[in-house]
Amino acid sequence: MAQVTVGENEGIESVLRRFKRQVSKAGILSDVKRVRHFETPIEKRKRKAIARRRKRRFHQR
Repeated sequence: MAQVTVGENEGIESVLRRFKRQVSKAGILSDVKRVRHFETPIEKRKRKAIARRRKRRFHQR
């Protein structure tokens, strides 16, 4: 769950920008798209391959 705390003198634009960044980092929209629409086997393989690459890159550090 993405959550943003708003500062006292902070503009709505900067809060919205931070919220969008957190949502994209958390992968919420990609999960919603994946659940809402049918995923072909090719798309599923592609998504899993990308996840494997990310995981491998993360563990190398």
